[in-house]
Amino acid sequence: MRFTGLTSRGKAIFTLPTLNSPLKFSPFFRKPQPIISYSIIFRRESCSSQSALSLSSSRKVSFLQRNPGLAVSKCISSISSSAADMIEWNDVVSCSEIGAGVTEVGLEEEDDVNEGFKARISVKAFFFSTSVDLRTLLDQNKQNFIPPSSRMTNYVVLRFGDLESDPHGLSSSLGGNDCCYMVVFQYGSIVLFNVGDHEVDGYLKIVERHASGLLPEMRKDEYEVREKPTLNTWMQGGLDYIMLQYLNIDGIRTIGSVLGQSIALDYYVRQVDGMVAEFTDINRGMEKTGTFTMKRKKLFQLVGKANSNLADVILKLGLFERSDIAWKDAKYAQIWEYLRDEFELTQRFASLDFKLKFVEHNIRFLQEILQNRKSDFLEWLIIILIGAEILISIYDIIHKSSITSL
Repeated sequence: MRFTGLTSRGKAIFTLPTLNSPLKFSPFFRKPQPIISYSIIFRRESCSSQSALSLSSSRKVSFLQRNPGLAVSKCISSISSSAADMIEWNDVVSCSEIGAGVTEVGLEEEDDVNEGFKARISVKAFFFSTSVDLRTLLDQNKQNFIPPSSRMTNYVVLRFGDLESDPHGLSSSLGGNDCCYMVVFQYGSIVLFNVGDHEVDGYLKIVERHASGLLPEMRKDEYEVREKPTLNTWMQGGLDYIMLQYLNIDGIRTIGSVLGQSIALDYYVRQVDGMVAEFTDINRGMEKTGTFTMKRKKLFQLVGKANSNLADVILKLGLFERSDIAWKDAKYAQIWEYLRDEFELTQRFASLDFKLKFVEHNIRFLQEILQNRKSDFLEWLIIILIGAEILISIYDIIHKSSITSL
């Protein structure tokens, strides 16, 4: 078996052959203890005569810690440039000796891609109300307000921290910046940039005073922006993060708009899921009993709820409206399109629309049943009234005939 470790300076090859000796048994544990013959080869590749293949103790990855079943009884601390191109060790060690007096074999860190970050900026999105009065919010936070750079009026950006260093918030990078940014949307979403977990409640309370339609359960999502000035491209995506050369106010607006829509859409999807579950229970009851007992008022409430959810998603969230900043600059259009694809906004809306069509179909079906019930009731009422009129007429005729006979 061979393990190869690649670094920016060279290559380390670990060769572990298969068992080549008979098994030994311990008299205490009665377990086989194979003798393993191993070969460790350090090879320097494409190095100049002045370069050296060194294994720094401050920056090393322990192969043995990651693989506790393997061990080496010898250690290479460093290999100078004057060493041969290949150094090979061959030795035999039994498994009973593994773990006793073992030192580590140092290698360069494998995740060099994670080096060179200027900053890791946390992004937290919240949805706890269905409406926020942006005008009153601005009146009480004028000193923190950052003027808009586009025509979008359904959100505001507030900046907290050292306002004197950059009063207009036009810094080209957030790396090394202690300022916090809050993007508040009219439909109820809040996106916080560079805010610690212990500070979240304080910022949410600033908006809560101007919010209406508070939800019983707040929705939350987290993301991360990484700044790397040495990045070859403008942006690069990753698992739950996006890497940029730098993050500025336009980037905050672009990222905040997508995250705000995503967390709000999650709430509306759950609302529709609740309606789908309710109609599913009704259909199962009809399957067993052949009828249902829903009142007309309850059905109309579901109709209103379904229509309002669809209207909020399309109109309030502006799910199909492209960001003005993305229209102006292709760099932010790239961020906008990547995040929409990352959070699957189009697919999630398609799923929401499909569920709403299912709800609409059930509502129409139940409305027809209720209408038929009402029609049947009116028909029977007319029949009863006609029958009563006939009886009254017969009684009147009999009464007149009896009076005439007298």
